[in-house]
Amino acid sequence: MARHLITSALPYINGIKHLGNLVGSQLPADLYARYLRGRGHEVMFICATDEHGTPAELAAAKTGEPVDVYCARMHAEQSKLAEGFGLSFDHYGRSSSTQNRHLTQHFAGKLDEAGLIREVSEKQVYSIDDGRFLPDRYIEGTCPNCGYDKARGDQCENCTKQLDPTDLINPHSTISGSTNLEVRETKHLYLRQSAMRDQIAAWIDSKSDWPVLTTSIAKKWLFDGDGLQDRGITRDLHWGVPVQKGDQPWPGMEGKVFYVWFDAPIEYIGATAEWADAKGGDWERWWRMDRGADDVTYTQFMGKDNVPFHTLSFPTTILGSAEPWKLVDYIKSFNYLTYDGGQFSTSQGRGVFMDDALSLLPADYWRWWLLSHAPESGDSEFTWENFQQSVNKDLADVLGNFVSRITKFCRSKFGETVPEGGEWGEAERDLAAALATRIRDYQTFMDRMEVRKSAAELRAIWVLGNEYLQAAAPWSTFKEDPEKAAMQVRMGLNLIALYASLSAPFIPFTSAALTEAMNSRADWPDDVDAALTALPPGHAFTVPENLFAKVTDDERDEWAERFKGTRA
Repeated sequence: MARHLITSALPYINGIKHLGNLVGSQLPADLYARYLRGRGHEVMFICATDEHGTPAELAAAKTGEPVDVYCARMHAEQSKLAEGFGLSFDHYGRSSSTQNRHLTQHFAGKLDEAGLIREVSEKQVYSIDDGRFLPDRYIEGTCPNCGYDKARGDQCENCTKQLDPTDLINPHSTISGSTNLEVRETKHLYLRQSAMRDQIAAWIDSKSDWPVLTTSIAKKWLFDGDGLQDRGITRDLHWGVPVQKGDQPWPGMEGKVFYVWFDAPIEYIGATAEWADAKGGDWERWWRMDRGADDVTYTQFMGKDNVPFHTLSFPTTILGSAEPWKLVDYIKSFNYLTYDGGQFSTSQGRGVFMDDALSLLPADYWRWWLLSHAPESGDSEFTWENFQQSVNKDLADVLGNFVSRITKFCRSKFGETVPEGGEWGEAERDLAAALATRIRDYQTFMDRMEVRKSAAELRAIWVLGNEYLQAAAPWSTFKEDPEKAAMQVRMGLNLIALYASLSAPFIPFTSAALTEAMNSRADWPDDVDAALTALPPGHAFTVPENLFAKVTDDERDEWAERFKGTRA
């Protein structure tokens, strides 16, 4: 048994997340966590809501709530949706927690001791009409690098170049649209990332097994142009972690807070501390190399837009502290999921959001489609036609049809118990051998976190059962050789139990229903022959309800029309 720490990029607090957010981090992280638990490993799966910064302040202002009340309400809503999608976090924390505040201030103090923080007098954009300094992401303009006309003041979503607001051409406030902006002087703290460039570069070079997507983005930021730049880590805001050196004041920084991208990754540690305080566990054995974390494998999941902060800024914080904190071992990054020819967008309300999805169909429909179409090697596109085809063929026709045919036939001829009689023949031995090969390949892909290949292999495992059933045709065999038919049915029922175990990382609700119906154990099938005889003659089961209803053409067209506009 190994120990695995898994973190998913933190979803921002301002609203319900769309399916693109879900498949870019939380869902594949859950897939991996469920798989590792199924294989018997000790897993700590951590996520949290990212709650600080101007977007939360403005969202709260729109609802008329104090920002802390708004964040508490939205955390509860996001937690409920995460549960609805079967996201099996060990803890779903909050970046506004006391634990994260203390840790963020602690890291800042250690970085200052190490000479990695400098104070900078800088000119910052102030909106006269809004009466406030504008944070980076609340200024939009044209990117000086690629010409994209909706670049934000912190980063261009189109070319991923890191920006400062004053770099933008023709900037305007996204709060009011005002161009009545001026530059005022203010003081801020900067993390001296440039001083850590060689150490960060050597660390990234040592990760030869990382996805090309991850390393290429990191190296672009490290070496393009002037190379890795120092980064401001404070903001002129009210809502956030107050700037302190550990538990001491920071002269000149009164009334300022740490930048959300400084405190948010630290919340991975903070959320584990929250878990420990809530459950009585020991968080340091997951995060401190001097407290037992030396045998932990740490994997992060995120969309490609989060890669720079996780490969550069957060490692600078960890390494720069000169304390024995656990560094990430593997970063699994994803491209974007697009929606019907355009972008999913929280700010523009475009696409299907998590609450909408669950109001239409059970979670496993969405989990299967999203994971089997995960944007790994490039962007993936969600279309209603593709969704309908995948759900109907993979879930209803392949898995659902297999379960329905064999259980209902057994009930009609043998009752709701596993029938006895007959011995395996060549067809059954060939099936067991083919399954053993496929399951080994499935495990290999899952170990490597190759999500789409894992889904394709799981589907191929389901197909083997259908092919066996079609060739064996127990409904015909029964007329001539009832004992042989009993053996074939027994094989089919054991296949259902096997599928329940193997499918649990992808479609956990369906797997749980199958395990309950088969009255079986959810053990991982390390021995295929044993798994195919786990349900003995006389073992009772129940015929499960229709597992998957097909998506009709009318439903497809109705949903396509309903979600083509912006979200209310």
